[in-house]
Amino acid sequence: MPRRAKVALGLLVLYLVMPLDLIPDFIPVAGQLDDAVLVAVAIAYVARSAGRDVIKELWPGSDRGLRIVLTFASSAEV
Repeated sequence: MPRRAKVALGLLVLYLVMPLDLIPDFIPVAGQLDDAVLVAVAIAYVARSAGRDVIKELWPGSDRGLRIVLTFASSAEV
């Protein structure tokens, strides 16, 4: 996996763990939506730079979950 993809995932994890968000989580729907969008964009970036095969190989969840994540990642591509 390219170093930039690893850095992007590391920054994503740091953002998700931080108590401060762009949109605070106590705001209904929008608070969680900004986190979900960032996750989809990061996965789309990793899929573009490292390839979908890497995501499939490293995915710890179910096949159905993988299909859902890759579908959302495809829609997040710019």
